[in-house]
This record gives sequence, C-alpha cells and structure tokens, in this order.
Amino acid sequence: MRTDLIRKTTLTAAGLAFTAGAIAGPVTTAFAAPTAKATTQTQTDRKGHGERELGVRYEAQPNFYYCGPAATRNALSVQGKNINVDDMAKEMGTTEAGTNSINDITPVLNKETGKNDAYRSVEISTPDADAKQTDTLRADIVKTVDDGRAVVANIAGTSTDTDGVSHSYEGGHYISVVGYHDNGTTVTIADSADPNQAAYQISVEHLADWIATRGYATS
Repeated sequence: MRTDLIRKTTLTAAGLAFTAGAIAGPVTTAFAAPTAKATTQTQTDRKGHGERELGVRYEAQPNFYYCGPAATRNALSVQGKNINVDDMAKEMGTTEAGTNSINDITPVLNKETGKNDAYRSVEISTPDADAKQTDTLRADIVKTVDDGRAVVANIAGTSTDTDGVSHSYEGGHYISVVGYHDNGTTVTIADSADPNQAAYQISVEHLADWIATRGYATS
C-alpha cells in the first residue's frame, strides 16, 4: 500500500459522541435543525478583500468512520447541494476502516460539482510541510473558496486552533475548509466529528502540517 495519499483513514472515538447543537465559532447565523442529525445552515459572508466565508449546511457524521463522506457532503453544501452520505460512502469505498485516500474523494467532488476538472488532488508527502507547500495550500484555499467551493483535506495527528483548543485525530480524519481570513493566513474548518466543535479557525501553517503525509482536494 502506498504511504502518501493512499493511507487508510479512521476517526478517533470523538466521532462517536454526537449531540445536536449549533456551530460554535466564526461561522454566521447558525441554528440547529430539528432532525436526528445535527444540521446547521449558514449564510455566505463576504467580508471584503482578503477574507471570505462560505455558507455551510453543516451535518455531523453519523458514525465514527464516515468522516470522508461527511466532510465531502459539508463541502458540497456550500454549492447548495445536499447529497446523501450513504450514497457517497458507497462511491468512495468507505468501510469501518475509513475512506482510503483523498483520491477516492476527488472524483465524487467532481461528479457532484458537475465538472470533471473542478477538483484535483494535491499531496503533501513530507512529514512536515515546508514553506513552499504551505504557500501552495494557502493559494489553493483562497482560489477554491473564491470559486465558491470548499476544500476537503485528509489530516492526521493533533493541531491547535486559533482559540488554543486542540483537535486530535491520531488515526486520521477528513475535514472541510470553508473560508479564509488575512489573505489565507488563517482558514475556517467545518469538522463533522463533533457538532459542539463544528467550526473553528486554524493557521494555514498548522493545517499544512496536519495534512502532511496525506493530501487535499482543491480547485
């Protein structure tokens, strides 16, 4: 098995603890929908030059291994799409071991976006991201968000957001990147693992290191 993009991804036990709740953090006009799944509607927020947030209809993942389909679903929701996570899981080959690779997610993003070249996979193969890889990630996020789309990233390990809160996924995880600030120096994450921490901001340097040895899907 390849050790770069095709690393099996599972989620820590945090993904098992789902409770209904609104998005906490910088995402605007959040509310919890009266459904069995935690669902939150947000509005697109254009804040001026150098900053943009996309409107996410957030939904928490229904089990510990659906982070790939859930992150993809949340990412596609910014385009106004609402796709069943079970259907996407089948397309991605998701099992209780997780979704194997970002390469399994990129084709689904293209299919549901309606363009074969809407997304491409980018690898950060090194154990830590260097300055060039970080700059490329920042530019990719800004371009994708400006195109009205979200980035999906395959991450592993522990990172700390701008509020000092740690987020740990030692077995691996998938998240959506749905906004940026300060020209991409800081980015906004939609995280399906726990609706009580559904949205947070993180520096692009921390995100690049979080993705290191894995990859992300971007415009």
